[in-house]
This record gives sequence, structure tokens and C-alpha cells, in this order.
Amino acid sequence: MPTCRKCNQTYHQSHFVSGNGPRYLICGRCAVESGLVTLEEAPQFYSNELARSRLVLYSKRYRPLAFTSAGWILFLTLGRGIELWSGVFFGTLLVATLATPVLHFLGSARFKADLSRLTP
Repeated sequence: MPTCRKCNQTYHQSHFVSGNGPRYLICGRCAVESGLVTLEEAPQFYSNELARSRLVLYSKRYRPLAFTSAGWILFLTLGRGIELWSGVFFGTLLVATLATPVLHFLGSARFKADLSRLTP
């Protein structure tokens, strides 16, 4: 995979602007920021709003997995010593552990549709 000459990031070939000379191996973001191309000439450019929207989409997708993992870590380190609440905490974590993969699988079509909408 090629590397951008300005920011040294590795991207897929589709993220680079086409051209020779100063535009050769320059990613869309660096080309727009440097003034080598306009926004219309760089369709692969991710604006700040688009990048923020994609980050929100990914965080909504993987938030239940992260919270379930953090819950198990808290339960195994701190939660087993509390008499009444350890059983309630364990039951909640068990239900969340069983429900999270199912909800993750059921939401994959919506996630892919939203991701394709947010992809330039």
C-alpha cells in the first residue's frame, strides 16, 4: 500500500489524487489542505464533519462490546466481594454477554447502510 509523501500515512490507492509531479502520491486530505486540488477534484476527501460522523457510527456499533468487557473486568476485580450486589451484577453481565453478540449481528445491515451513506 502506498504512503502519502506529506503526512507519511499509508492508505489504499483510491485515497490518493491522480496526477504527476507535486500531486503524485499525495492523499486527498493533504492535497486539499495544500491547495493542489479543489474539493470537487478530490472525491475521496473526508471532511471533518464526515470523519466525525463515521467515528460516531463506529462508536455506537462497538459501545456494547466495550461496556460488557469493562463490566466483566469490574466484576472480576471488585464486584465479587459485595454480598447482595454481586449476584445482581453477575446476572446483568450474563444477560448482557448473551444479548450483545445477537444485537451486534442484527444491527449489521443498518451499520453497513449508514457506513455506505457516509463513505465518499
